[in-house]
Amino acid sequence: MNRRATAPPPSRAMPAGQVDPDTLAALAAGRHADPFSVLGPHDGQVRALAPGATGVWVVTRDGQRAALHEQAHGLFTGAAPGARPGQPGSYRLAIQWPDAEQVTPDAYAFGPMLSARDLDALAAGDWRAARDFLGARLADMDGIPGLRCAVWAPNARRVAVVGDFNSWDGRRHPMRLRHAAGVWELFIPGAAAGDRYKFAITGADGAIALKADPMARRAQAAPATASVVDDPSPYPWTDDAWMRSRAGRHAPQAPLSLYEVHAGSWLAPDGARCVWDQLADKLPAYAHAMGFSHVELMPIMEYPFGGSWGYQPLGLFAPSARFGPPDAFARFVDRCHAAGIGVILDWVPAHFPDDAHGLARFDSTPLYEYADPREGYHPDWNTLVYNLGRTEVKAFMIASAMHWLQRFHIDGLRVDAVASMLYRDYSRQPGEWIPNRHGGRENLEAVAFLQALNETVREHAPGTIVVAEESTAWPGVTAPVADGGLGFHYKWNMGWMHDTLRYMHEDPVHRKHHHHDITFGMAYAYSERFVLPLSHDEVVHGKGSLLNKMPGDRAAKLANLRAYLGFMWAHPGKKLLFMGGELACTAEWNHDAALDWNLLDDASHKGVQRLVADLNRLYRDTPALHELDADPEGFAWVVMDDADNSVAAFLRRAGGSLVLAVSNFTPVARHGYRIGVPVAGTWTETLNTDAGCYGGSGQGNQGAARTAAEPSHGHAQSLPLTLPPLSTLFLTLED
Repeated sequence: MNRRATAPPPSRAMPAGQVDPDTLAALAAGRHADPFSVLGPHDGQVRALAPGATGVWVVTRDGQRAALHEQAHGLFTGAAPGARPGQPGSYRLAIQWPDAEQVTPDAYAFGPMLSARDLDALAAGDWRAARDFLGARLADMDGIPGLRCAVWAPNARRVAVVGDFNSWDGRRHPMRLRHAAGVWELFIPGAAAGDRYKFAITGADGAIALKADPMARRAQAAPATASVVDDPSPYPWTDDAWMRSRAGRHAPQAPLSLYEVHAGSWLAPDGARCVWDQLADKLPAYAHAMGFSHVELMPIMEYPFGGSWGYQPLGLFAPSARFGPPDAFARFVDRCHAAGIGVILDWVPAHFPDDAHGLARFDSTPLYEYADPREGYHPDWNTLVYNLGRTEVKAFMIASAMHWLQRFHIDGLRVDAVASMLYRDYSRQPGEWIPNRHGGRENLEAVAFLQALNETVREHAPGTIVVAEESTAWPGVTAPVADGGLGFHYKWNMGWMHDTLRYMHEDPVHRKHHHHDITFGMAYAYSERFVLPLSHDEVVHGKGSLLNKMPGDRAAKLANLRAYLGFMWAHPGKKLLFMGGELACTAEWNHDAALDWNLLDDASHKGVQRLVADLNRLYRDTPALHELDADPEGFAWVVMDDADNSVAAFLRRAGGSLVLAVSNFTPVARHGYRIGVPVAGTWTETLNTDAGCYGGSGQGNQGAARTAAEPSHGHAQSLPLTLPPLSTLFLTLED
């Protein structure tokens, strides 16, 4: 019997432009990792994902509208014969939201932003590629203005941009992955300066985290944590003359006197104006009047916790919104330069905090930090340590340094906590650290990074300086990289600071037993190019103010401080003084309160301020006090062994300039104290820290002393001097 063959059931082909249920579900749930394979123009169809919209139309070049139809969950599809992939100008989308219509180019009609060469540069760790291609920047693409976004997250399953421009909806702007560099990219038409945004990152573990842009150039004020689209308009700088002159100002032969400042507490805040504009009106003029060559700002990069003073930053490209917008910071720098004052920034490449919106486990894996806590966790500060062995992290950090030097005309960087970077066992017990590949304690990746940083600065920001806060005897911190050094321009002399402060803390009656603390610094003074710091670290956490480190009653404390400052300015090495030191502040520094400027109503505090200004002028105007700071030919001990009288005396020289500095660290005046000098003649007392104008007793040598032909200290002639109590004298040979 013949049987009729049964026809197969008709196929249920997907309507043109629509997607399969799994793809639709992934788009609706914000899980689809390849949005360009679905959204935008495809084979004469356009798909647009607009959850919450009531209608979407394709608008052609000539203004004709064609409605798209909602398949489900905000996915609109339909025919658009004129729409072409990679040709975003071929159509626009008109999206009807409940409260307004939005007409915009389609983000998914744009082709790739980054070329193969760009991706290769990013993968190779080129800092210029990181600076130029990563982050969110306003730009034109194919003649259309918008926000060019790119973020390094190689282990993420999906990344989307969320912000004010899309109602913070993580479904609307998923990004394209460029596998070659592990970078996600997207161009968002219509975004504007001031828009807040983050990256919604679906990590390797499937969890979604909202992360601030590591490359953001502007951020919300804490405690808010979003990044902010920066206005790319260049600042109209007026500092050409300064920029041409600054290389000479930074040379080892130049007088560098740095005034360390915390931007938030130098002045009481005025709620009507941003901090930078307040500071610009007063700080440059004050620093100039005080004779300082530079202000050195504690970190101003965006940071979440105010109590860290900026030393736990997360926005390494953004001036902290606490103090004002980026253009206001640029104005401040410009005003400093107009006043003849340089600007140095503290910069922190050693560690970063683990705040959820920051760099920690950025794509749910240890990306910026070492994976092993024996390398990646800092026990001193409960922070994370940058994995500087990764080319991308190294490029990120160098790009940050160069950003400040180039965009904001910063004159130098002081690199914080270098010692913690150099040693793998820093603050760690045995078994809590991992040796390097040779079995040693040196962090070879950090060494290579610091060398690369300093070489890059020299090549691409000539005339600027990089200063190391390095507290150990690591050799060659300021030696050239070509000679195996780290390549810094200067190093903080932490040993000098600790030794001399310990000496000054002693009661004068006991100082003879600690005389080596005041003289030992010269044993290694020429091993590096040094800055002598009296920094913020010495006036916090119960350490007391500089004044209250000094022994005795109030008058004795002031005299000790004046003598110590005089000794510091006479000693070889560039100078750094934390704000308030020049006021002889009575209380230790409080970052939540302004300096106590009312102290200047007291003549003794006003006298210390005047002394610091006069020391700076003498230092600047006397070649002997600065030209040979890094050359042993510029220094000679005269009296270094008079521990019983607690007297130290030395010569500073450069060319025809010759200065004798004498310190008496006891409250006993020494009359007829004979000091040998190499040249006969009249020696002018150019500064006496015990002078009445500084609040002292007014004892001294009536302005000058003349040599007698009486040999002393290896010289054929000597000066019979009166050494006032607790004082430092500067005597300059007259021509």
